[in-house]
Amino acid sequence: MPHPQHLHPKPPYPEKTQPVPGLEREMLPQADHGEESYRGCGRLKGRKAFITGADSGIGRAVAIAFAREGADVAIGYLSEEEEDAKTTAGWVEKAGQKAVLLPGDIRDRETCRLLAHKAETALGGIDILVNNAAYQRTYESFLEIPDDEFEEAFRVNVFAMFWLCKDFLPRLKEGASIINTASIQSFDPGAHLIPYAATKAAIVSFTRSLANMVIDQGIRVNAVAPGPVWTPLIPSTMKPEAVKHFGSHTAFKRAAQPAELAPIYVFLASDEASYVTGEVYGATGGQMPL
Repeated sequence: MPHPQHLHPKPPYPEKTQPVPGLEREMLPQADHGEESYRGCGRLKGRKAFITGADSGIGRAVAIAFAREGADVAIGYLSEEEEDAKTTAGWVEKAGQKAVLLPGDIRDRETCRLLAHKAETALGGIDILVNNAAYQRTYESFLEIPDDEFEEAFRVNVFAMFWLCKDFLPRLKEGASIINTASIQSFDPGAHLIPYAATKAAIVSFTRSLANMVIDQGIRVNAVAPGPVWTPLIPSTMKPEAVKHFGSHTAFKRAAQPAELAPIYVFLASDEASYVTGEVYGATGGQMPL
């Protein structure tokens, strides 16, 4: 078996940055979403999932894994990420599953309602909701953070999650699953990520509260808390020096690849997690227990 520290590229990474929101084709090194490695065994056969931020990063890896486990996938993304989203859809279809492209800005309340309706209609139902899309910016000084920046982070990371859960819950049947993407920042917030970290702490609290509220309906709610993961969010929101050394402080001395997170989402969506709700599953690279 391979040494886990040597499975994927280590820092220093190229100091190449991108404009927001970042694109997969511009990543150096290219990220691994499990395109050539993930092997499914039918754990989600016949299920239908909607994933936000599924054009790239963790979202793309989860879409590929879900499809190879037998699920149809609706791909949520921003319109400027259309090329990446089409690539994700191609991998879903190559796995023999239905892919539905659903562009939309989830900062808008009405857009969330529309996405829920379109996803259910296009797939013929919904069994899994993955709230994964995220907004992040870094600042050297607290006083540099614009007032509207704090609101923006909460609108994308928290308000949209609240709205989508509200819109999808009436559509979910017994045995359904909601999975939210939290972060190590929920528990160990970085000084340069105050708005982002605050939203991720809110996601953990929201996840645990909602889990207890909806379990009598037969719906499980959990979260995944990654550490550093090599996605377009990194070179598009961090300074070159931070990009260069991203993930080097972990036990693995590298960032995770999206493909290394996807199996956790599969587990939480599957019947194997039938006694799991209100939990936060960490994959932080050995940085801390959650």
